[in-house]
Amino acid sequence: QVQLAESGGGLVQAGGSLRLSCAASGRTFSSYTMGWFRQAPGKEREFVAAVTWAIGTTYYADSVKGRFTISRDNAKNTVYLQMNSLKPEDTAVYYCAADYRANSDNVYRQGSYDYWGQGTQVTVSS
Repeated sequence: QVQLAESGGGLVQAGGSLRLSCAASGRTFSSYTMGWFRQAPGKEREFVAAVTWAIGTTYYADSVKGRFTISRDNAKNTVYLQMNSLKPEDTAVYYCAADYRANSDNVYRQGSYDYWGQGTQVTVSS
């Protein structure tokens, strides 16, 4: 069982930055591919970024590529999402998720993830 807790959300002006953190419980964090997803009001939840469990390969949605950076610290059981050059369309609830030993074929699929956090609100004002 893994519990995930996101933090770092808030209100920021367009062009600003935020860093989200997701702290995981358990002793096998390094065995989980970690992903970030987001859900804007009235829209479906969508993939944002992921970092794999073994090699640490990163993946990004086209809409955030070049602006967001995902990273993980296995010693701290934490995954981060550094968000720069934020836009109003980045406004959403951001969720982190964990997928046990997921390979690259599954990083984009929400249904592949085993555990989810409660989410943290990010609001970008224009």
